[in-house]
Amino acid sequence: MTWPMLFGVLSLMTFQLADSIFIGQLGRDPLAALGFTVPMQQLITGLQVGLGIATTAIISRTLGAGDEDRAVRLAGLVVVTGAILVCLLAIGLWLLRDTIMTLLGAEEALLPLIRLYWMPWLVAAWTGAVLYFGYSICRSHGDTKLPGLVMVMASLLNIALDPLYIFVFGWGLPGAPLATITSFGVGCLFIYPALLRRGWLGFDLFRLNLGKALRQLAGTMAPAMVSQLMPPMAAMLATALVATFGSAAVAAWGLGTRLEFFSIVVVLALTMSMPPMVGRLLGQGDIATIRRLVRLAVRFIILWQLGIAVIWLMASGVVSELFTADRQVSDVLGEYLLRVPLSYSGLGVCMLMVSVNNALGLPLRALLISTLRLFACYLPMLWIGRQLGDITGLMTGALVGNLMAGVMAYLLYRQGMGELRRTMAH
Repeated sequence: MTWPMLFGVLSLMTFQLADSIFIGQLGRDPLAALGFTVPMQQLITGLQVGLGIATTAIISRTLGAGDEDRAVRLAGLVVVTGAILVCLLAIGLWLLRDTIMTLLGAEEALLPLIRLYWMPWLVAAWTGAVLYFGYSICRSHGDTKLPGLVMVMASLLNIALDPLYIFVFGWGLPGAPLATITSFGVGCLFIYPALLRRGWLGFDLFRLNLGKALRQLAGTMAPAMVSQLMPPMAAMLATALVATFGSAAVAAWGLGTRLEFFSIVVVLALTMSMPPMVGRLLGQGDIATIRRLVRLAVRFIILWQLGIAVIWLMASGVVSELFTADRQVSDVLGEYLLRVPLSYSGLGVCMLMVSVNNALGLPLRALLISTLRLFACYLPMLWIGRQLGDITGLMTGALVGNLMAGVMAYLLYRQGMGELRRTMAH
């Protein structure tokens, strides 16, 4: 179940990178306009991923309990609720766009270009969210092949349409989100008919207890949303600490965090494929199999990420010179690759435990793990490392913080499982 998600996530990263490359060819101002959408994109992504986590957790548990009719109606409720919520957020962002841009420090000269870009970009964000809800319904039924295939197809279509819309048709900057709207729209035309054909989606919502169903969704969605929005905030604080060592350190740290995203892509795929399995087993009351499944996943993550760390360790000199011609930046990046990747096993375990706890119907415990990882382990260790040494001390702090977070997350999961087992026994 993990492999299709792995290719899907990689393809999404690739099309976002391609978008930046094509927009970069238009000049500095269009690229700056794109940069100002990143915090807002994280807000929309937080909402859609929060609802997606709730969808997978609740529908898979409902299927495990054998109530297929309710699962079908819950899927319809997710699509309708999600589409309305993201639409309201997009309208709010559009109405407040000038205020938001001023707060983010956009220059006056950029505002007309940002206004030109934001309308199609917000429509693209809404279309992407609706497509994501379709993926979540598929995953909750244990199907990762269809979403993985559609992710790859939509990403390749987006990359093909970008130069056509931006340069050939002469649409410039708005051409990039228009290409995304087209490719995501085509994705929806594949996903939603498939869901209706398989009988996994129905809109007979009045036969649901709407109040109870919405409360159930909100109970998992709200903590999951907060959990999604915390890493960007922590990243800002971490960058502020790194910035005290100068621009070369910030540049190297930025490159290192991009490499980190590719290093943990298998874990990201696992966090998408595991919850439907865990949710269904929980619905069946099979706690023993859940424990075996999670143990297997944790062992795999530790071994896999240690293997990735060894690769970065061996290639650190070559990679640091490949990514930048600046000697100072490449030296700092080399130090980063010697230290921080050794902690990706702890980070991976932590990410998996957040995902598993959401699937177990323990969203507050998942939120606690996310909060403690960032604000009790990672950021304090960064600060201590900075006080004890220079930039290498800070990187050693990141290494220790991530490893501490992995141990803490696993212990909290074990404690939650113990409580869940006692509850089910009674």
